[in-house]
Amino acid sequence: MSEVKVCIIGAGCSGITTAKRLKEFGIDYDQFELSDDVGGNWYFKNPNGRSSVYESLHIDTSTQRLQFEDFPAPEDYPDFPHHTQIHDYFRAYVDHFGLRDAITFETGVDRAARTDDGWEVTLSTGETRRYTDLVVANGHHWSPRLPDWAGDPFDGEVIHSHAYINPFEPVEMRGKRVIVVGMGNSAMDIASELSSRWMAETLYVSARRGVWVLPKYRNGQAADKVMAPPDIPREQALAASRQLIRELVGNMSSYGLPEPDHEPLSAHPSVSADFLTRAGSGDIHMLPAIERLDGRTVHLVDGSTVEADVIVCATGYDMRFPFFDEDEIELHPTSDHRYPLFKRMIKPGVDHLYFLGLAQSSPTIVNLAEQQSKLLARLLAGRYALPPVDEQVRIMAKDEAEHLAQYYASPRHTIQIDFARYVVDLLAEIEAGEERARTTSGSRPAVR
Repeated sequence: MSEVKVCIIGAGCSGITTAKRLKEFGIDYDQFELSDDVGGNWYFKNPNGRSSVYESLHIDTSTQRLQFEDFPAPEDYPDFPHHTQIHDYFRAYVDHFGLRDAITFETGVDRAARTDDGWEVTLSTGETRRYTDLVVANGHHWSPRLPDWAGDPFDGEVIHSHAYINPFEPVEMRGKRVIVVGMGNSAMDIASELSSRWMAETLYVSARRGVWVLPKYRNGQAADKVMAPPDIPREQALAASRQLIRELVGNMSSYGLPEPDHEPLSAHPSVSADFLTRAGSGDIHMLPAIERLDGRTVHLVDGSTVEADVIVCATGYDMRFPFFDEDEIELHPTSDHRYPLFKRMIKPGVDHLYFLGLAQSSPTIVNLAEQQSKLLARLLAGRYALPPVDEQVRIMAKDEAEHLAQYYASPRHTIQIDFARYVVDLLAEIEAGEERARTTSGSRPAVR
């Protein structure tokens, strides 16, 4: 195999914008999507079972921040679109750029194995194909992570937020005693929805620690429209943002919530327009972490107990790449949810393999792969050259330290990046790599 031929796994927001870029560069590719349409996580009731979209969901990122560079969202879209609008936007993007015909729907990649000349890909149809390069864009919000106690004997219902559709599906919650576990964005949305007095009999939220709950609006504007620009020194911008947050929301204990044990923005932002009001109105009752379950009794770490009928675990997701062989240890995340990558894209020393959109990006992941694809397309076209592997490792460690410095240690923060600063850095790396490509033979390994 001498010509570049790329396999793209997935047709969510990361997969479709990658395909669009490769098409622009004239790079041959095939794209496989397990579902019957594009959209990935934003496809409500996706028949592939991997969407975690619930019926009432609105995105927490403003339209201005999430839209693709060369395909503006419709002018009549609100600041925070409903999931149906996001899905429509992705469909329109695919059709506008003529990407749909290159996607093989209802076909997954069951196995991707390295060979001497690239990759051998086995499809869910049983067919085997050969490629020089593999792009993984399968997302990281589809494999639910449940707490250890979720398997304890419990006479009620325990579900992950991934399965939550509305207060009646998949579990009837009206008139029930419900515990929502977690204080991330999904937990706050679901808790706020269930906490109306006509819905749950009692709505509890159980959390290991307090969090800072940020508003969606600031001075009449979507809050992420007025974020500090990336050219302001990080510590200066962080200090100013933390002070502003304290002034905007005050103490969390004023709403009946536990005080955080960390500074604002030391965790991935929890954003909600309703949660603080619901908590302050007495509709949300806080609990410490759950220790174990027994019948309908929920035992908490402080020794107290409550009775519950339904527990909704908004406890995050595992990164998984089930198409890689188990003995390919270096291709799988570690047990503590770590997966370091050069520029959050490339595993140093593993040739012809690229991960697009594999980050927890603040404020948005929607257009992350759009930026990453600028480097990928140039690399595949021979216009960008990677630095040597040892240099990739050094840069990767430095980048990770800088992006994670402000966050407390937790599995949810191992792939965190600041989108604006990441993009500035990525564009600088592309420029450096283009210079390397002009002055050297480059370091993209040859396909043998």
